[in-house]
Amino acid sequence: MADQAHLKHIKETVDRVKGKMRITKVVATRAVKTKSGDFFAGMSAAWDTVQDDAGGMGADTDVSVDTADTASSGMTVQEAQVAHILLSMEASIGAHRAALSDGAISESRFDDKVKHLKRNALAHLSRILPKEDAKAAIETQVA
Repeated sequence: MADQAHLKHIKETVDRVKGKMRITKVVATRAVKTKSGDFFAGMSAAWDTVQDDAGGMGADTDVSVDTADTASSGMTVQEAQVAHILLSMEASIGAHRAALSDGAISESRFDDKVKHLKRNALAHLSRILPKEDAKAAIETQVA
C-alpha cells in the first residue's frame, strides 16, 4: 500500500501529465441490432492535427513536424471528453438513422431514441463541465 507521500507524488505526476496531454482524434462506433439486421455507424473526428492515419505505420512520425506544435494543437482531456460524448451521440443517431432508413425501426422509435440520446449526452456533459466551472468561465469572459 502506498503512503501519503507516494500518493501525493502520483497525484502530482498524473495532474502534470494530464495538463500537458493533447488528444488529436476521437473515435466512436455504434451498432443497432434489429430483427431485420444490424446497422452500424462509425465516426472519427480529428482536431487541428497534422497526423495522417491513412499513411500507414509510422506516417505520423514525420521528423519535420515539431511535436510541441502538434501537442499544442490538440484538445485538452476535458475537451476530448466533450468531443467523445458529442461524437458518440452522433454515431448512435447515425446507426439508428440507418435502421430507420431501411425500415427496421419505426419513426417514433427513432425520434424517442434521439431524444433519449440527447438527454443522456446533456447529463454527461453536465458531469464533465460542472456548473461552478461554467460560472467561472462566463465571469472570466465578461470581465
